Amino acid sequence: MFPWMGTERAIFESTDLAAEAAADARADADSAAGRIVDHAEVAAWLAKWGTADETPMPPQWLA
Repeated sequence: MFPWMGTERAIFESTDLAAEAAADARADADSAAGRIVDHAEVAAWLAKWGTADETPMPPQWLA
């Protein structure tokens, strides 16, 4: 970094801690209520992207 350019901000710097805490609380509530999709299921769906077997995201994942 060049001294005349000032301080460089981090790419993923969070500036709204309240919004981040609220998002974490919603995620925790979804997890506790069982509103989650298994990683293996998502990975299997993603592996089909760009192939003849590609399908839309299952709508129940958004329920």
